[in-house]
Amino acid sequence: MSENFISYKGKPLVRCKNEIYYGDMTEAFVIKFTILSEDNEGEPNKIKVNLLKSDTTLSDKDRVVKETTKDTMFEALDFGFVWLERALKS
Repeated sequence: MSENFISYKGKPLVRCKNEIYYGDMTEAFVIKFTILSEDNEGEPNKIKVNLLKSDTTLSDKDRVVKETTKDTMFEALDFGFVWLERALKS
């Protein structure tokens, strides 16, 4: 893992505009968070969570394994962490 990235529970978090990727692209799966809306203070209040296959040769549609929407970043991170850990164990 590069020292240039912020990490959460030992895996990198990389943000590009309204998208945040969580996980290592050399592993089979990663999580993608898409911030759909923010409150008046700039806090995300609607976040789409996708468990994705890391294989970028697949179409975007074929990469999606699971998807949900959450109301807080904490909730989204919690779901993403659990999904990623379970997917990487299987």
